[in-house]
Amino acid sequence: MNQYYYLKDQSGIDALTKAEQQIPKPGRAQVLIRVHACSLNYRDLIVANGTYSLAKSSVEKLIPLSDGAGEVIELGEDVKNLKKGDRVYATFFQSWQGGPLPPNFLDLALGGGMHGMLTQYKVMDEDGVVKFSDHLSYEEAATLGCAAVTAYNCLFKAPTPVKPGDDVLLLGTGGVSIFGLQFAKAAGARAIITSSSDSKLQFAQRLGADELINYNKEPEWQNTVLKLTKNRGVDNVLEVGGGNTFGKSMQCTRVNGHIGVIGMVAGGEDKGLAMTILQKSLLVRGIFVASTDMYQEMNRLIQFHKLKPVIDKIFSFDEAPEAYKYLESQKHVGKVVIKL
Repeated sequence: MNQYYYLKDQSGIDALTKAEQQIPKPGRAQVLIRVHACSLNYRDLIVANGTYSLAKSSVEKLIPLSDGAGEVIELGEDVKNLKKGDRVYATFFQSWQGGPLPPNFLDLALGGGMHGMLTQYKVMDEDGVVKFSDHLSYEEAATLGCAAVTAYNCLFKAPTPVKPGDDVLLLGTGGVSIFGLQFAKAAGARAIITSSSDSKLQFAQRLGADELINYNKEPEWQNTVLKLTKNRGVDNVLEVGGGNTFGKSMQCTRVNGHIGVIGMVAGGEDKGLAMTILQKSLLVRGIFVASTDMYQEMNRLIQFHKLKPVIDKIFSFDEAPEAYKYLESQKHVGKVVIKL
């Protein structure tokens, strides 16, 4: 039998319900995955409580989580690029191979528009998974499907990709920001990171962060960033906060700099943004995960540098609700993983 979790409604973490069903069979151009690990993103919290701003899932009894890794154990007809035993992880958007984001992208998103990865067995289209480097465990690979490739997209798919000597600003120490730190350092950039916790900042420093800013102690942190860059401003920002941080991020970005808008973790609203964008000729780019082509590029970077994702804590399958609650507590640095 196949054990899995579903959301009986979208009223919060307590709606997460465990169930079981028959193990599914792959169809044409599909594979059956034995899922070994999943990881959580902030999106999974707001999907669970029904406040996901892009869409409230219409999938009945939604199986949550976009991120998961496992082993191919059965092939459907006409599978060409995978074999039994291959270790793979799921792409966030199914069937977005490359080019611009497709108009029906919300319908292609695991754990939102379609059932996700919090299940022991999962049938997926062959082109909905990618193989990962041998130096990674299943738990580590399970962190790549959303946060890692989002950071990669922000830093390397901008019109001016990050390069040695650039200044990169990372807000907080969640999954996207920590991957951004690792990628920025791999590219030879200077990494400036913020947090409300000195201990988290010290952890980031051990990962290679060059400049540390505690925004509780320095609430006007944008001025500190400007000082660190001799009033030039940073080249690239991974903007995960939203309205409460976006204005400050713009103030400390250089003329013609790039801001990747990734999330709205901090909430809030700032109505005075348009003039700053105009005056600085800023490129503000919405980052919504990535296509399969970008996953393949990122995999090569990770393999070449032998990068290891930062995992804060691993929970068992039976502890899935506790994993959600731990993520909600914001005590983590890096990723929260569920091992199946």
